[in-house]
Amino acid sequence: MNEMTKMADYVFVPEPTPTIPVAGSDKLFPVRRIYCVGRNFADHAIEMGHDPDKEPPFFFQKNPDSIVPPGKDFPYPTETSDVHHEIELVVALKSGGTDIPLDKALDCVFGYGVGLDMTRRDLQGQAKKMGRPWETGKSFEASAPCSAIHPVSEVGHPTQGAIRVEVNGEMRQEGDLNQMIWKVPEMISYLSRLFELRPGDVIFAGTPAGVGAVVRGDVMTGHVEGVDDITVKVV
Repeated sequence: MNEMTKMADYVFVPEPTPTIPVAGSDKLFPVRRIYCVGRNFADHAIEMGHDPDKEPPFFFQKNPDSIVPPGKDFPYPTETSDVHHEIELVVALKSGGTDIPLDKALDCVFGYGVGLDMTRRDLQGQAKKMGRPWETGKSFEASAPCSAIHPVSEVGHPTQGAIRVEVNGEMRQEGDLNQMIWKVPEMISYLSRLFELRPGDVIFAGTPAGVGAVVRGDVMTGHVEGVDDITVKVV
């Protein structure tokens, strides 16, 4: 069956698969799903009004086409006046499954990147007060800027090192990967009890304290030690 015949099976031409470039390669990482870990740094949980000692891990999702590849701008979204940056380690999976044992979880990882979980904080706050889902605050267009993915063969499995973001050269968020409450293997293992993980799944691994608002014209510069940097302009 040729490609034109395949296209004829659809009622309209489907959107292309969202992708993230792979560092040092001309290959692309196809994104299937984006899972985000909520309040995974104790200081961020506290600044958001929660007790990190009393919470199991929880997750929300962004749409795969929320990815903004490196070199692209972040368009300020509609229906908000309070958009926040959240700098995060990004975990890209090459395999998955269900009920993945903790000691096998890292075998699923293809590589790591640096991401920004952009958040319409005012809409998220309204949703929290009303007991509603977070999608309007979290899963909007271009809400997941991401660096290239660096394979494990290049960067290993980062467990410590600086994670930070500056806005217009001013430090906003600063922490260390060793401060994550739930480590990467734990996230993967726990998630696999809730969902069937598959190749192409991406996990945004949580953010340190210091989240704050950005406006049009701001330039965000994020860094995860031993992984990569990311620079994104708000337009």
